[in-house]
Amino acid sequence: VEIKFSQEYPAREETFVFNGGILEFVEFLNQNKKPLHKKVVSFLKEKDEICVEIALQYTEAYNETISSYVNNINTIEGGTHLSGFRSALTRTINTYGKANKLIKDDSESMSGEDVREGLTAVLSVKVPNPQFEGQTKTKLGNGEVQGIVESVVNDELGTFFEENPAVARKIIEKGLLAAR
Repeated sequence: VEIKFSQEYPAREETFVFNGGILEFVEFLNQNKKPLHKKVVSFLKEKDEICVEIALQYTEAYNETISSYVNNINTIEGGTHLSGFRSALTRTINTYGKANKLIKDDSESMSGEDVREGLTAVLSVKVPNPQFEGQTKTKLGNGEVQGIVESVVNDELGTFFEENPAVARKIIEKGLLAAR
């Protein structure tokens, strides 16, 4: 999608377009932040007719910035896709940390808030029959989407960590620091 804004007086025109999709959108959101890892982590997977696309990058900031979309509609209130992403992210990071002895014992496990500190992520799902909750239709209610998003994050992020142990170590160290 390309959006052009034109102003007659004073003459000015701006164009907004992200050729790289949500990956480039994450880079845009982090342009004034210092990233922990240069490359934005992104994956796209389809499962049971539901397409899940995620792009994420950790920064040295302390707040989390997560934007979620269903069929290109911004779900401000989140929903099942966002809760699936958050729980899978926490589980995957803790599991990798324990398996690689970066987390010593269970008392050192990180909470969801700890692993999301400094995270910028964009989550986009395409659902054939979305069911939204509430009057404003900004919260997804499809229960099956949660499990699919969890599965995709577990598989894809787990694979990314195995292939990029240095990045995984930085992310886990940041989460452990937040937990302490």
